[in-house]
Amino acid sequence: MEIVTKIAPLVLALIMLGLGLGLSIKDFTRIIKSPKDFLIGFFSQLIILPVIAFCIAMLLDLPLPLSIGLMIIAAAPGGVTSNVLTKFANGDVALSISLTAITSLVSIISVPFVVITSADLFGATISKEISMIEISLKMALVVTLPVIIGMIIRGFAENFITSKIGIINKVTGWLFVIIFVAIWVEEKDNILIYLAEAGLAVLTLNGVMMSIAYFIAKKFVYGIAQQKCIALECGLQNGTLAVFVATLIFDDIAYVIPTGAYALLMYITGFIFIYILRKSN
Repeated sequence: MEIVTKIAPLVLALIMLGLGLGLSIKDFTRIIKSPKDFLIGFFSQLIILPVIAFCIAMLLDLPLPLSIGLMIIAAAPGGVTSNVLTKFANGDVALSISLTAITSLVSIISVPFVVITSADLFGATISKEISMIEISLKMALVVTLPVIIGMIIRGFAENFITSKIGIINKVTGWLFVIIFVAIWVEEKDNILIYLAEAGLAVLTLNGVMMSIAYFIAKKFVYGIAQQKCIALECGLQNGTLAVFVATLIFDDIAYVIPTGAYALLMYITGFIFIYILRKSN
């Protein structure tokens, strides 16, 4: 896992820089205008998603590394791809961007808390001498700081950045691919075994959570565009961040495998979900 451990922080920092370049102050102030929609999405992602992941790990009696790995991907904020698929689904892209931005910034607190707490509940021993504060600080360097730098750069050259945002999104997408290719290459001898063990769990988590988030949104949020956004935001996580956290805390590649499996399957289930929504609406 040496290659992954070395490149994950850099790749994640570049992806978060790309996220920051796509953000403006409006993405944060619009939350004040429509707080209910945002809070429903925020609650679903930060609270309900990890709870569902914990229940699935317990029900399927997953091996310890896979249980913790599932919690790591569940704790991760929405990825940039959630914004793209929300647009494809005719969802509320502005809400999606706001949710991705805020959950990404909050993740330096929420992710370490969920991971450390779930490790205690599952009886896992963290192999590296690292505290929750240390995890948060290291995450801040590769998550929060690049987002802030990206927003500052955009502030000085907004017209130029806006005209290049399509290219920026493509670059961040390829960076996302690189990290997972590195995982598959390093663990090619064991990958099928890991996928067989983790596949059902991540597929269940993804499908169940998008469905739950959609019906919660349907109950409390008025617009169909907002309902689609919240469902997809809860189903498309930042896999690169999850890989970074897993390698930061644990030495065993098995903790990373649910992240890789989820990253592959979430696009398939995401498009199926969009297709079902389009047929039913």
